[in-house]
Amino acid sequence: MNKAQLTERVAANAELTQKEAGRAIDAILEAIMGEVANSGKVTLVGFGTFEAQHTKAREGRNPSTGEPVHIPAKVRPKFKPGKEFKAQVGG
Repeated sequence: MNKAQLTERVAANAELTQKEAGRAIDAILEAIMGEVANSGKVTLVGFGTFEAQHTKAREGRNPSTGEPVHIPAKVRPKFKPGKEFKAQVGG
């Protein structure tokens, strides 16, 4: 499913126009991305949790040459599915 298909489904389920549903989806995604970008956490009970995961700097190896390579610390987005989501998917 892509964003246009999601917009159609939300519009039908919530009895909104596609334009309204598209704006609502955009607002939700912006809010989630903004909070996670500021190292926050967004928990949607039953669906899951979005948060920033901080990784430490470390040394790795170039698989071709075997030479040590410095891997810098970084922050990446992380999603942990909720209990209901896992149950519906079958996990």
